[in-house]
Order: sequence, then structure tokens, then C-alpha cells
Amino acid sequence: DDCGNTTTADQTITIVDTTAPTFTVPADFTIECDQDETDLGLTGDVTDEADNCDTTLDATYSDSVAAGACANESVITRTWTLTDDCGNTTTADQTITIVDTTAPTFTVPADFTIECDQDETDLGLTGDVTDEADNCDTTLDATYSDSVAAGACANESVITRTWTLMDDCGNTTTADQTITIVDTTAPTFTVPADLTIECDQDETDLGLTGDVTDEADNCDTTLDATYSDSVAAGACANESVITRTWTLTDDCGNTTTADQTITIVDTTAPTFTVPADLTIECDQDETDLGLTGDVTDEADNCDTTLDATYSDSVAAGACANESVITRTWTLTDDCGNTTTADQTITIVDTTAPTFTVPADLTIECDQDELDLTLTGDVTDEADNCDTTLDATYSDSVAAGACANESVITRTWTLTDDCGNTTTADQTITIVDTTAPTFTVPADLTIECDQDETDLGLTGDVTDEADNCDTTLDATYSDSV
Repeated sequence: DDCGNTTTADQTITIVDTTAPTFTVPADFTIECDQDETDLGLTGDVTDEADNCDTTLDATYSDSVAAGACANESVITRTWTLTDDCGNTTTADQTITIVDTTAPTFTVPADFTIECDQDETDLGLTGDVTDEADNCDTTLDATYSDSVAAGACANESVITRTWTLMDDCGNTTTADQTITIVDTTAPTFTVPADLTIECDQDETDLGLTGDVTDEADNCDTTLDATYSDSVAAGACANESVITRTWTLTDDCGNTTTADQTITIVDTTAPTFTVPADLTIECDQDETDLGLTGDVTDEADNCDTTLDATYSDSVAAGACANESVITRTWTLTDDCGNTTTADQTITIVDTTAPTFTVPADLTIECDQDELDLTLTGDVTDEADNCDTTLDATYSDSVAAGACANESVITRTWTLTDDCGNTTTADQTITIVDTTAPTFTVPADLTIECDQDETDLGLTGDVTDEADNCDTTLDATYSDSV
């Protein structure tokens, strides 16, 4: 009141929200199995969300899925729910039907031509479908069936291959592939290798020159190769070149040819036996084949006119009259094939020279034993090869019976240019058989009182001389 007396009392006003919100549910919808049922831009979202009080509304949904007519089909019952802040809820259902009405796709293999020996069921060869695709099915497997028509010959045909691809819901796509089977393959074989044979070998002997091997055809099993030869001249009379053309044809007329070149040559050198090595003396004739030997056993595989020749190469030997001849024998056939072999002829000087030694002789001690006109010189000096001979000697002296006597053994030596030596002894006996000489004093008469031993009175010998002795002293003896 005006004086400040106050009375209070409470009134309760309860504000409630019991009104559920409202919205418009999306229309029922049918989509393909490859479409996204969660894409609300596709399946639709609620509209016209409204509430008497709540301004922050957000509808949610939950799906209940039921199986459809086939694996990729289903029916979704989508229950939309809108709840305001006070828990007032409104629900509504939308039906989304998921269907599979789209047929699968694929790329059919290209039309194909194969040989009659190839396997038309080998999809690695003839091709398989590619790009198999379906909007929903991931387990796709194309199948095919073949319709066969006869071709131009027994081994040829035309196959119409119908490919079929069906998805799990029975949607089917078919396409045709044409496979043409032909026989255009020529037979094959291995031609014998080119080869070279000698002129004495038989080129028609297939065991030698070779036959075709590995005859084969993709369809034909009765094959037999033949050949024809074309012959060209070679480099010489016994040589030629054969072009052997081998031909193999199958039952459909497919033909293979291949050439084999057979070269006939004469590369075999002639043979012979070379004379044995030998040693001859320097005075023998090395050009005398009767002495040194000639080749024997001359032979050739094709040539029948053979004649060996030789040339000599001379090397110095150990001394002037010795040498070593390398005699190279050569034998060449008509195609120039040559065989050489060496014979070694050793020329030696092993023959000592000869001479006649002077006769033994006896000379006085006063004669000159070095005077060959007195004692003698060798005669008849000779050698088989050496023409410049000169004998020498050496003396060996033995004492004689007395001082002026001796015995000389004179050894004569004759050596040729190769050191072959002949020796012979001559004996020179030196003697002293010549008595000394002197002049006796003249006869004289003396008185009895004179001394007959006084040589100054009676005289002494004079002119004492000897052929060899230089120490002479005459003595005397008296007989009265």
C-alpha cells in the first residue's frame, strides 16, 4: 500500500510444447542397383520441416532393406524422423525400390583367321571377350557357342562364335565373332647344311651330303621332299659348285623350297715319302739322287700327273768343307695344292788326309837333321776335299850310345781344313863313326941326354879335329 505494506502471492504459468513438428516425406522412388540410395539429391530429402516453436529442425532416416526379385534388387523402407527440442516426434516412410534392368556390356573378340592346326578353343589365340562390365554384377563370365560351316577345302571351315553375357538378374547381351580356319602354311623342313666335299667324294650320296630333316606341316602328314641340282664350274678342273634346290609341297599346294650349296673342291694336297735324312762326305755329289734319294709314293686324290721337284738351301757347316743342305721337296697337283717336306743332307769331312812318310835313315852327328833334303820330306800329300795341305813335324830326341849319338823320332802330322789329322813317324838315327884327325910331330933324333918326354923338344900333335867332338886331347905311349 502507500505506506509500504506489501503482500505477495505466486501464480504458476506452465508453458509446454506438445505439438509435434511436421514435414513432407520424399516420394517413393525406383533406382538402378548401381545408383547410390544414400544420395538424397537422387532419392529425395524431406521438405516443409516446421514446428510451432522449434526453429532448428533436422530430419534423420533409417533404412530397412528387404530382398528384391534377384541378387542385385532390393526394397528399402526409409523411415524419416523429425523431432523437436522437446522430443515431439513425427515419422513417415518412403519406399525406395532398387532394380537391375541394365544388361551387361562387353567387347566381342575381333573376327580372326587361324591355321588349321591351331586350336580354335584356345581363347588365348582366338580372343576372349574384354571389357566385361555390368552396373551391379561383379561376377561376370561370358560363354560362347560355335556354329561351323565348311570351308574351301577339307582342312578349312568358318566358325560363327556367338558370345553371351548374362548378369545375375538375367539381363543378357550377345555378339558374334567369325573365326575363319584356313591352310595357308607351307610345310617346313631343315635343309641340309651347306658343305664342301672333296672332288673324289660322291655328291649323290645323301649319307654324305645330307638329306632334309624335320619335314613337317601344320595339317599334312604325308610329306616327301625332292631335289634338283644346278652345277656351276669351279676354280679348276676338279672343282664345281652344286646348287641343290630342295622342294616340299603339302596337300593344299603350299610349297617350300630351300637351297643347299655343295661346293666340290680339291683342297687335298698330294702326298709322298720324302727321302731319309743322310750324311755324305764332302767329295760325294749331293745332286746324285741315286746317292741322296728321290721321293717315293707320290699320290693325290684327283690328280694323276704328279712330279716332285726340290730346291736346296745351304748352311755353313762346322768347317770349310762341311755344310748342311736343307732340301725342300715340293709336290703340287693340278689345283695348286702343294705338299712340301724337308730332307736334311749333312755334308761332312771325316776323312783324314794321306801322305808318304820319309824313310827311316842314319846320319853322322855332324849332319843337319833339320835339312829335309838330307832327311827327307813327306810325299803324296792328298785329301778328299782339302787342296791346301802342308805337313809339319815335331821331333822327340832320345840319347844314343855315346855323347854325340841320339835317336830322333820325327812325328809327321798332316791336318785338313776340318781338323782331320794323319800322323806317321820317321826314325832318324844320329851316329858318330868318323875318327878324329891330327898332325903327328915330325920324326926326330935327340941326344941321349935329352928328355924325350919334353914335348917342347920332341913336338906335340897339331891340327886335332873331329866331325863332332870339340874337346880333343891326344895322348901317347912309348915303346923302347
